[in-house]
Amino acid sequence: MSDQSQILSMPYIQPAQAQKHVTHNEALFLLDAVVQLAVEDVNLTAPPASPGANERYIVGASATGAWAGNDNSVALYANGAWTFFTPVAGWHADILSTGETLRFDGTNWVYPTSAPLQNVDHVGVNAAADDTNRLTVAADATLLTNDGDGHQLKVNKAAPADTASLLFQTGYSGRAEMGTTGGDDFTIKVSDDGSSYRDAIVVEADTGAVQMPQGQCYFEDLFILNDTSYNMPIPFSDPARILMWLSVNIIGRFYLFSITGNLSGANNFGSMFISPPGSLNFLSGPLTGTTGPANAINISVDTTAATKQLYIENRLGSNRFFTLSTMGK
Repeated sequence: MSDQSQILSMPYIQPAQAQKHVTHNEALFLLDAVVQLAVEDVNLTAPPASPGANERYIVGASATGAWAGNDNSVALYANGAWTFFTPVAGWHADILSTGETLRFDGTNWVYPTSAPLQNVDHVGVNAAADDTNRLTVAADATLLTNDGDGHQLKVNKAAPADTASLLFQTGYSGRAEMGTTGGDDFTIKVSDDGSSYRDAIVVEADTGAVQMPQGQCYFEDLFILNDTSYNMPIPFSDPARILMWLSVNIIGRFYLFSITGNLSGANNFGSMFISPPGSLNFLSGPLTGTTGPANAINISVDTTAATKQLYIENRLGSNRFFTLSTMGK
């Protein structure tokens, strides 16, 4: 039989051995040093100047002084001298100064790698998760960053009639929501009580058109050449009440007018403010650029097109920048 154990190399008491207590105490000394291993520090290359009794250290690479030649060993200071223990693969050591754990892999002391977390039922960070909120985080901020290039946050739903959204709450009561709720149009909605919501902005999935169901606003900066026309789709469904503000930059012309009535049939223009008077004309049908009177701006709605069109014709005698603001319901 061997005279020492296979793993920790503890000495065995031999048959008829004298002073058996010496061998026994040597084995206990080794066990006391390495079982439940906790060290003061790691990677030191020289022993500390004033080590405390029974302090243990993991010796760093290229050690010097009393530690020379004992790289990666566990150094124990006891009875005024250093004793060294050679680790075996799988040993773990707690670092008292940091609370971290090291593992000896057979060559070096390394930080253990954690196995991937898969199919975890609940995750609560500084808070308790539940069956509805399976991931719950209580913190001042939550950071999701890239791992090399970009980063996407994905909110997936099963079918168009379901909900994929971000909900903003006050005291756990909803106040604003953005996403695809009950359809695939992107909607921003708001609430003042957490139960009744009003659609503020709707972006149609099939056209990309933007709607403001509570009162829609559009702003356009236009450059229209002299004796040409600009046309745009009427961005409101029938029946419509449209208020428009058109200004001609630099030369100080301002026009405030309205369009009322069902755009599928007749429409009525109403002039509220024309400056200078007589410089804006209301027509019907498409405008080619020279359709209306000269030395003026001509406005028309073409109701015959599949998508109703608003026309602005520049007949001022020079190329001009326009600003068009549109509000409707």
